Amino acid sequence: MPQVQRLMESPEAAGLCREYRRDQVVDALRAELARMRDAILARRPVDDDAGSPAFFRRVLDALRATRQPSLRRVINATGVVLHTNLGRAPLPQEALAAIAGLAAGYCNLEFDLDGGQRGSRYDHVEALICRLTGAEAALVVNNCAAAVLLALTALARDGEVIASRGELIEIGGSFRMPDVIAQSGACLVEVGATNKTRLSDYAAAITPKTRVILKSHTSNYRIVGFSAQPERAALARLADEHGLVFMEDLGSGTFVDLRPFGLPEEPTVQQCLREGAGLLAFSGDKLLGGPQAGILAGRRDDIARLKKHPLLRALRIDKLSLAALEAVLRLHDLPAPERRLPVLDMLGAPPEALAARARRLARRLRAIPGLQVRIRR
Repeated sequence: MPQVQRLMESPEAAGLCREYRRDQVVDALRAELARMRDAILARRPVDDDAGSPAFFRRVLDALRATRQPSLRRVINATGVVLHTNLGRAPLPQEALAAIAGLAAGYCNLEFDLDGGQRGSRYDHVEALICRLTGAEAALVVNNCAAAVLLALTALARDGEVIASRGELIEIGGSFRMPDVIAQSGACLVEVGATNKTRLSDYAAAITPKTRVILKSHTSNYRIVGFSAQPERAALARLADEHGLVFMEDLGSGTFVDLRPFGLPEEPTVQQCLREGAGLLAFSGDKLLGGPQAGILAGRRDDIARLKKHPLLRALRIDKLSLAALEAVLRLHDLPAPERRLPVLDMLGAPPEALAARARRLARRLRAIPGLQVRIRR
């Protein structure tokens, strides 16, 4: 096995150093020598000698691999439109254009062009969210988990949060609502049973330390059969009677009724606010069809407290996500947004359109030798 320095003196290594940094070439040579050494010690066959053309081709392949982006486009063949592992909602062209337009230069992220003074990044979408949802005020952070954490920290720290045992949700990555409540500095008060929680359970749990009544939408599971939860409006009235915040973690959050698509009923953001949710948290990159973001919408006084909390700066949304979110919200402000947003367009695709797409894909795949393709309904 030759020394690395001797290999570095070769014309092949000199050529590699013209394309890659010297230390990168050295590391790649050492890695290839180590691979060969391990093969020899394990008495596995070694095809060629160190320093051969094939050896340097492998070193070059390893160096090229270091320049390949880690994030890359993939084909989603899972049948799951909003796939967390695959990046959730694909963005519409309008959002991509908004990102590209701002990424290449400067923008008025926190500058008031009319007044010539410092502005707020949250002002760019707040009025639009309020118009679309009917909320008094709104705030955007970097994801829905951050929105829930900020709200509970600002509104319930050192106090109590009442939540139904049937709604102590866990989402992907072992994100659990009880852990978020504990992280906020509030104390969780569980009420009811797994399958049934009554309004009287919430009422009996209220103490002078209670700050928030929390409802969580169980979007990734259902409790069916002998089960019950109080209506949203009843919880809102109970909270108002005791001067509490009624907050709901809606999760995926949609502006569009999904039932015309043939899908199960999903409460819309507008519906939840009409029925009394004082503060609503939902995602931007799920049924809304936008970038990763956590949106808070609700009463003006509650949102104002969140805007003043120091944790907000650690959770704030960046300019590119904000640009994409604004573009997506403006599409929701147009007629028939379900035809303009990729997520809603896919969810609403009729079976005959999916069948035609499957046939086109099958024809292309059958051109690959040895590949057998069947279409199944």
